[in-house]
Amino acid sequence: MTTPELFAGVRAALFDLDGVLTPTAAVHRVAWSRLFTEYFAKAGVAPYTESDYFEYIDGKPRYDGVRSALASRGLELPEGDPSDGPDAPTVCGLGNRKNLEFTRILSEEGVEPYPGSIEFLDAVDGSGIPSAVVSSSANAVDVLRAAGLLGRFAAVVDGKVAKEHALAGKPDPATFTYGAEQLGAPVDRAVVFEDATSGVAAGRAGGFIVVGVNRGTGRDALLQAGADVVVDDLGELVDDWRAAARKEHA
Repeated sequence: MTTPELFAGVRAALFDLDGVLTPTAAVHRVAWSRLFTEYFAKAGVAPYTESDYFEYIDGKPRYDGVRSALASRGLELPEGDPSDGPDAPTVCGLGNRKNLEFTRILSEEGVEPYPGSIEFLDAVDGSGIPSAVVSSSANAVDVLRAAGLLGRFAAVVDGKVAKEHALAGKPDPATFTYGAEQLGAPVDRAVVFEDATSGVAAGRAGGFIVVGVNRGTGRDALLQAGADVVVDDLGELVDDWRAAARKEHA
C-alpha cells in the first residue's frame, strides 16, 4: 500500500510530541542521562548508555521509565509519592529529579519545532482534518507553548490528562483512543505519528494507522513494533497527505 492510500479516508491525526513535532526528545535524553549516569555509578552497576534510553525509557510515562531503567540493572526502589522531593530515594523522587533537570534545560535553551513537522501540520490543517497531541509527558503544554504550537491542536492528551482520566500509558493504546474520541474519529480512521517503539506499539494495539518517525530509534525497530510506514521526517509526507486529500474531495 502506498502512503497516499494509507491516508485515504483519515479523519484525525494524532501526534506524539517529543521527537515527532519538537526535538525535546534530545532534551529528555540529556536529562535522563544526567540522572542515571550519576545514579548507576553510585549504585555500582553497569554504566548508563544511550541505548538504555531507547530500550527502557523512550515514550513511557516518567515513573514507568524510572522503574524500567532500574529493573534493567536489577535495582528496585519504593514507589513513593508524586509529591516526593527530587532527593527522595523513591521511584517518584528520581522521576521528579529528572523533571527538574528537563525543565531547567528547556527554560535555558528553549525549543524550536522541526521545520518538516510544521510543513506537515500546515498540510493537515489545510485538509480540514483535526489533530491532537498525545504525549506521555506531563510537560507537554509547556513544550507546546515554548515551541509556539499550543493553539494548533483541537486537543492535548498529556500525562496530566492521563492521570485525571486514569488512562494507562503507552504501550497501552488508551491515550490514543481517548485522543481519537476527543476528535470524534474511529480508531481505524485515525493516524498516529510516533518516534518511540512503545508509542508505535500503542498505536498498533489500538487499531490505528501508524506512521513511525525515525529520530534514532531505528527503522527496523519501528517497523517491528508495528509501524505501517517509517519516515525520517514528517516533511516527507506532505505531498502524499495532500494527494490523499485531493482524491478525497475530488
